[in-house]
Amino acid sequence: MNNPLAADTKTDGPASVRATKAGAMSDWFARQRLWEGLVGQAPAGIVPLRVRAALEHEQRKGEILIGWVQAVILLTWAVLYAVSPKAFTGEVSFQPVPWTLSIYAGFLGLRIWLAHIGRLSNWLLSASIVADIAALMVLIWSFHIQYGQPPAFYLKAPTLLYVFIFISLRTLRFEARWIIIAGAAGALGWLFLLATAIYAARGENITRDYIEYMTSSSVLLGAEIDKVISIAIVSLVLAVAVQRARRLMERAAIDHAAAAELSRFVASGVAETISTADRAIQPGQAEMRVVAALFVDMRGFTALTRELPPADLMLLLGEYQKRVVPIVQRHGGQIDKFLGDGIFATFGTGRSSSTFAIDALITVDEIVRELTSWIGGRRSRGMVATDVSVAVASGEVLFGVVGDDTRLEYTIIGDAVNIAAKLEKHTRAERVTALTDVSTYELAIQQGYRSTIEPDIRLARQVAGVANPIDLVVLAS
Repeated sequence: MNNPLAADTKTDGPASVRATKAGAMSDWFARQRLWEGLVGQAPAGIVPLRVRAALEHEQRKGEILIGWVQAVILLTWAVLYAVSPKAFTGEVSFQPVPWTLSIYAGFLGLRIWLAHIGRLSNWLLSASIVADIAALMVLIWSFHIQYGQPPAFYLKAPTLLYVFIFISLRTLRFEARWIIIAGAAGALGWLFLLATAIYAARGENITRDYIEYMTSSSVLLGAEIDKVISIAIVSLVLAVAVQRARRLMERAAIDHAAAAELSRFVASGVAETISTADRAIQPGQAEMRVVAALFVDMRGFTALTRELPPADLMLLLGEYQKRVVPIVQRHGGQIDKFLGDGIFATFGTGRSSSTFAIDALITVDEIVRELTSWIGGRRSRGMVATDVSVAVASGEVLFGVVGDDTRLEYTIIGDAVNIAAKLEKHTRAERVTALTDVSTYELAIQQGYRSTIEPDIRLARQVAGVANPIDLVVLAS
């Protein structure tokens, strides 16, 4: 017979375990949200090496700045000690301040030098932070000797405020741990001085009277604990602020690096539009613009793919693109796409331009000169080379975003793009290197274009893929 109790036990056991795990996960997520609310949201994924290297470079510069600021503080201490009155006479065999400042100066000089050459290790940096605070505490401790007073005298020294300077300087490293170390060293250092003062008087100098505390060498424990608490709170607040700032800086650095890399893969104007958009870009966003479209192509490249080794083919393609791209960019154009051996560029898309037509035609002139020289040089050295063809057309186009939420792309749609692509193919029929239509040529003339050759106008040419005949202008034979 089945035991109902046993059945219930089997059922409840796994459910109880699942409930416990679910509760643990819920608690973990709650703590995670609380932590991120405190120190900021961490960057998604792993911080790229180049971003970490940039942050480390800034940290190294920050450490150098910290060192020189502390050198100024050290010099200030030395001057103040030299000019301040002293109760002891020349018979005193040991004066702690000159020794402390001298040792600290040597240690600080070593740290600045190591920071300059990028060899300051984490353990040495930790030790140097403790040394900063130790030098300050020794300086404060020496006041009762310098002025001939009981040890509790130094507890009222305003020099303690320097500990907040040392702690705040650590923010220049963009890492919370150094602030925590400085704060902990400052709090423990002051507790040590407090214990020393109480021990020296065998505890007989403790008071609860604030007036007596202010007018004598008595110790008010509450006042000294307040100083320790203040050091701890300031350190924690600065540590949290720096951690939040670092995470924000990491995310900003990643976004900046992504935007910089984005501009290498898409047109610079498109990258700028994406990176500076106030709202998330959605598919279907578009606007009408009047632009010039330019196509450059290597003739017979498909045949070369069957003849040349892949390495030689890619080298040829790379040399060709390295000559065309800078010319386009120099004249305000944007590389929209690499179409194998073809290059599609636009003028007036990313940024509105009143000279897009003249810019496009000047670009054609320079591309033809550059590639003609390059092709001739390769042929003279017995290397494989092929002719090129170039074409430009202008007109109103639709510049916008297509795709869905998972994959977006800026694209240009319009007759100007289609005609430019077809004119590039038509250069073979006309047996010329570069073509444009008459309307684009006249627009460029209006914008200030002056051709170096007599224009060769060919009227009513039938271009494949275009319904009506087009009047053409030969830009290069």
